[in-house]
Amino acid sequence: MTQSLINTEIKPFKATAFHNGEFVDVTEQSLLGKWSVVFFYPADFTFVCPTELGDLADHYAQLQEMGVEVYSVSTDTHFTHKAWHDSSDTIKKIQFPMIGDPTGTISRNFGVMIEEEGLALRGTFIINPEGVIKSLETNDLGIGRSAKDLIRKVQAAQFIASHPGLVCPAAWQPGEETLAPSLDLVGKI
Repeated sequence: MTQSLINTEIKPFKATAFHNGEFVDVTEQSLLGKWSVVFFYPADFTFVCPTELGDLADHYAQLQEMGVEVYSVSTDTHFTHKAWHDSSDTIKKIQFPMIGDPTGTISRNFGVMIEEEGLALRGTFIINPEGVIKSLETNDLGIGRSAKDLIRKVQAAQFIASHPGLVCPAAWQPGEETLAPSLDLVGKI
């Protein structure tokens, strides 16, 4: 049985990302001090990946308003990310850092590396400002993700972080009722 990464600190890494027309260094320290989403995908110039990244790009402003930075990661190089960005109208919309992980170090750190293929699974990680993983989702290669559902999960993670003792029920949306776990609730829900 593998141990969950929930409530563990992100491991050290150093990588180069393509971001806003430039190559920039990104480390685990870059993720500290704000909420982060690390969004792994298998490869540039593929099929499901651009639909997911385009969806995320369409919701990036909302995530920024929530104080969240997004980092997409694949085992491609930062040079390949630039080439994809320059050649695809969908990928041109991306304003968040696109991290290159050609050695697979970051993918292995997050437990999403497919060793025999040299690719990452579709993994999504919500990380708090202290660098602790609060939510993770891993999908097989053919199952795309939804930015709207990701936003709801970030909102729930941020809510419970700022409201100790409360929890968010299924399909919770901001403004809806939450729960305060207690003996009185056992068997009543």
